[in-house]
Amino acid sequence: MTDPLPDIDGLIHEPARLRVLALLSVLGRADFMYVLRQSGMSRGNLSVQMTKLEDAKIVSVTKELADGRPRTTYALTRTGRSALQAYKQAMAQILDVLP
Repeated sequence: MTDPLPDIDGLIHEPARLRVLALLSVLGRADFMYVLRQSGMSRGNLSVQMTKLEDAKIVSVTKELADGRPRTTYALTRTGRSALQAYKQAMAQILDVLP
């Protein structure tokens, strides 16, 4: 192997965040309760992970009232889609060198 391995985005690589990002990449948009059920995370862990992704501008967060109840919805941003694509390419390069 002569070429250096690409850097991996640690923010995306964390398993809980990667699971959520993969889900959002397929769905486009999902509310907190749906992501909570699909991810298997606790409410607190999901909230912390989504805040980290929002702070990095990878996920956008919309908060609104639906039927008088608060509803939080998440979506990948353009930056998030690009970061996830770069992560996918980096992982593919790394996996390609494995015997």
